[in-house]
Amino acid sequence: MSINSVPTSDQLPVVVIGAGPVGLAAAAHLVQRGLDPLVLEAGPAAGTAVRGWAHVRLFSPWAEVTDPAAEKLLAPTGWVRPDGAIYPTGGDWAEQYLQPLADVLGDKVRYGATVTGVARAGRDRIVDADRDEQPFTVHIELADGREERISARAVIDASGTWSLPSPIGADGLPALGEKAAADRVSYRVPDLKDPAVRARYAGKRTAVIGSGASAFTALAHLADLAREEAGTHAAWVLRRGIGASTFGGGEADQLPARGALGLRAKAAVEDGHASAVTGFRTQAVERDGDRLVLVAEDGRRLDPVDEVIVLTGFRPDLSFLSEVRLGLDERLQAPTALAPLIDPNVHSCGTVYPHGVGELSHPEQGVYLVGMKSYGRAPTFLAMTGYEQVRSVTAALAGDQEAAERVELTLPETGVCGGAGLYDDPDASQGSDGGGCCAAPAALQIGVGAPAAPSGGC
Repeated sequence: MSINSVPTSDQLPVVVIGAGPVGLAAAAHLVQRGLDPLVLEAGPAAGTAVRGWAHVRLFSPWAEVTDPAAEKLLAPTGWVRPDGAIYPTGGDWAEQYLQPLADVLGDKVRYGATVTGVARAGRDRIVDADRDEQPFTVHIELADGREERISARAVIDASGTWSLPSPIGADGLPALGEKAAADRVSYRVPDLKDPAVRARYAGKRTAVIGSGASAFTALAHLADLAREEAGTHAAWVLRRGIGASTFGGGEADQLPARGALGLRAKAAVEDGHASAVTGFRTQAVERDGDRLVLVAEDGRRLDPVDEVIVLTGFRPDLSFLSEVRLGLDERLQAPTALAPLIDPNVHSCGTVYPHGVGELSHPEQGVYLVGMKSYGRAPTFLAMTGYEQVRSVTAALAGDQEAAERVELTLPETGVCGGAGLYDDPDASQGSDGGGCCAAPAALQIGVGAPAAPSGGC
């Protein structure tokens, strides 16, 4: 297509950013609706971000991580969904579902295409005149450095948040010295089955910063390593105190695998493989010979560590959307109407009301943030929530408003909640006294009533 050729909007594709679970589901729904998707994936394969945590097991089973429209698209190929009761790893998810789905979509998926900008044709964000009548222009950079511009009737951004992990600093900014210590700091759950990664942490003292499922996973994995390699120990750094619900919902969690994960982290502490450091808001990272020292805002200094694993959440990359008019909550960086429904001070993933195009719309018509990207900085996302989002959005794009407004998803109560607003209170524990939406158990028993295999994921 010529750079100056601008066909009518109904002849243009719907550009989907990201070939992950929700982006590919969006493409499947568009195909089902008779619309033409074009999926732009920065990586070399489907689910590139998911492959980044291939070794981590989800706490949702296969029955909850595949999309109905995607399954219909895959069915003629002979694809059969794996046992719905089994919990896949990220690698399983990518290889057994995402890549086959992308393969079925064929040339509707482009790899090595990084989106660098989205705008209205001939209109920056200031210009009002005839704005809604203009198609979108999507600028991309290819793996070889070439640039292209693609016209689109609508844009569905399912690029996730994996590329922007949150830093060490308790104020949301990098701690002093964090960048200089980059060779000893990781922002991912380590794959200890990789010999090089195992050698990095074996026999070492590692600080694990964070209080969610990823931190639980890292603690559980390091505890397993400690049982085999003498001298391996984790210092678990928490901005808050330890209470009844610190380790999640345990046996009360209706996502049993997530409950089991919290119990494994609790066992790591009780067995002495990890020690908890509470009320510690990191301000600086200092060198002490070959080791690192974390310094808190109150002046406390953590005993020297060899490595630091930072698992403090992720945030959306909004840089390439600067020329479209988004309506975002000032705290969560999520769509304004969605933010109250997902506020982690109040909600866990099972208490989020199913939502769709109404909550995901922006002042700029035809652009939607979906999946983990739509949650901004909120950490409570489930795959099936994203599938419901794109079902609704694609129905709206196809002109089926009744289907767009219909709710077709029921989520279970998850039995655990509380949120980020409590993390900065060293004395707070995320239980029924903390303003959460549901009660947490007063006591957790190790290794009872929940499957032991799954170890993380979302």
